[in-house]
Amino acid sequence: MNQIVDRSRDIGEFVPQPDDDMLVCRCEEVTKGEIRKAVHDGMWTITEIRRYLRTGMGLCQGQTCARLVKGIVARELGISPAQLEPATARSPMRPIEMKVLGKEEVSDTWQ
Repeated sequence: MNQIVDRSRDIGEFVPQPDDDMLVCRCEEVTKGEIRKAVHDGMWTITEIRRYLRTGMGLCQGQTCARLVKGIVARELGISPAQLEPATARSPMRPIEMKVLGKEEVSDTWQ
């Protein structure tokens, strides 16, 4: 079972790496460095990273980046990716015009 991350421990300071400009989440254009920096800024769960950087919230809904993000976060925290709780999956939402919801078919018997 997943463990709660101990936020009182020190993970060290953020040290830039040569590949920090590598694009991890193509849909939201999030780089490896942005993910690493977010972890060092205190976002230690996949849900926090997702809300802060929008990773996994683009068109693919995390199908291409979820494992990469999880691996980067785990590496920065010095834990196994299995210890990280997965982000909550939600259906993609799209705005809908009120006229679509208000349009009803009227049967001939009610007129």
